[in-house]
Amino acid sequence: MSNGPSQRQLRVGEQARHALAQVLQRDELQEPALDGVVVSISEVRMSPDLKIATAYISPIGGDKDIIVAALNRHARFLRGRAAAYLKQLKYMPEFRFRIDTSFDNFAKIDRLLRSPEVTRDLRHVDDEGTEE
Repeated sequence: MSNGPSQRQLRVGEQARHALAQVLQRDELQEPALDGVVVSISEVRMSPDLKIATAYISPIGGDKDIIVAALNRHARFLRGRAAAYLKQLKYMPEFRFRIDTSFDNFAKIDRLLRSPEVTRDLRHVDDEGTEE
């Protein structure tokens, strides 16, 4: 019983990520909300039974919520197109789309580490360490 995803989940998630990227790159989806928008798929997490694929996206341009809603509306179409790239799977996963917030978290942590209070405290610890 491991806490993280299995090697198979990770491998299939990466294959699903590549498949979705190929489908979105071909620009077959006729959706006005996606016109002029670049969608970066940072990760696809598979459920343990490999039947649900949650794609974490970072849209560049456009309203994030509208883009996620549009992709979720067209999830069945995208699933059908991705099937050509995922022939080795016994079951084609159902796609779900979510906003990737990891970059926001990284930026928040970076801002905290660069704040004057943290810089001052780190300088104080360094000064104490050199006195000993």
